[in-house]
Amino acid sequence: MRESIVVVGGGAAGAGAAESLRREGFTGRLTLVGEEPGLPYDRPPLSKQVLSGAWPPDRTVLRDRDHYDGLGVTLRPARATGLDAAGHRLRLEDGTALEYDGLVIATGVTPRRLPFGHDLAGVHVLRTVDDATALGGALTDARRLVVIGAGFLGTEVAAVAAQLGLAVTVVDPLPVPMARQLGVRVAERLCALHRERGVTLLTETSVGGFTESDGRVDGVRLADGTLLETDLVLVAIGSTPAVDWLRDSGLALDNGVSCDAYCRAAPDVYAAGDVASWPNARYGRRMRLEHRTNAGEQSAAAARNLLHGDVEPFTPLPYFWSDQFDVKIQAHGLLSEDADVEIVEGDKGPGFVALYRTGGRTVGALAWNAFRQLRPYRKELADQPFPVDGPAPAEEGPAPAADPAPAV
Repeated sequence: MRESIVVVGGGAAGAGAAESLRREGFTGRLTLVGEEPGLPYDRPPLSKQVLSGAWPPDRTVLRDRDHYDGLGVTLRPARATGLDAAGHRLRLEDGTALEYDGLVIATGVTPRRLPFGHDLAGVHVLRTVDDATALGGALTDARRLVVIGAGFLGTEVAAVAAQLGLAVTVVDPLPVPMARQLGVRVAERLCALHRERGVTLLTETSVGGFTESDGRVDGVRLADGTLLETDLVLVAIGSTPAVDWLRDSGLALDNGVSCDAYCRAAPDVYAAGDVASWPNARYGRRMRLEHRTNAGEQSAAAARNLLHGDVEPFTPLPYFWSDQFDVKIQAHGLLSEDADVEIVEGDKGPGFVALYRTGGRTVGALAWNAFRQLRPYRKELADQPFPVDGPAPAEEGPAPAADPAPAV
């Protein structure tokens, strides 16, 4: 009988794990440790509704305090600094330690940074609600924005800034940005959408450094010497799992916290969300997903297996979405730039459905403003026997630096 469970991570995965533990019947002491002050909140709206000003930041809060009080969850604002997995003890930055007989790690990811320039005013990353508030406020007074990195985050912010009237330039080292996430055919449509809406998209281009005036960025210098004048810079070059605090824990750390098929990382230790790497039997391979839906699903699976003894392998069908301008992109399964892509519905209309096939087998389906049409393809993917021979999940690419030597 477990008496004390600690969940580390105050985002959607951490909050979901705490709720699932109670729903699964845990009645003991339950502590949710979150590095940020305040209540757990949702991150996807930060790069869209919060950044644009359509939502106040507090609208992203997942549950009010009364909800957690009603569940008997102790919210502990603190940063975890170490873990003694053998001794079942979590160390916090204030020097205290929490003992547990069950632990869920849901610390998410941290933004990658360039090896230069982040000390300058006007250079931003976007991960937290404070990041979104700072960038959103800066956008209201700016005329120009340079976005470094054309992944989901970078292109979503570019769309918001362009709609706010800024002159936006996106710099990316790939010939077709987003090809690894969407496949070349759909990625080309997304690039065309941005260019049609006034975004300058510079591809196969790397960044050499910034220029500044009185400690504030005023330009981005490309590797070929071109200077892009700007008021603001967003560095959106991907993220890394937040596992530095676990280096001496004894846990296996390889592209996140390495778990088994049940999300178990060690005796009495489970992981969920962006930080967790596990073998998904659906695809016969190990993966780590930075998807909001996965955070909810995996936190529930980790909680269930922690309480009931590894009763169910975690075998999700991945799902993600992205809102850019007036387009909503939704996808199930795994997409790849190497897959054969066929537009099966709406090729000449404003919305369409694309199927991704590898070896003649459908491994993914994407909708572009076509949610209803996507539903039957989701069922087809979900009903496939295991393992599906799909592509490895794409991640954000490395920083577009002038010299490939700097590590980011």
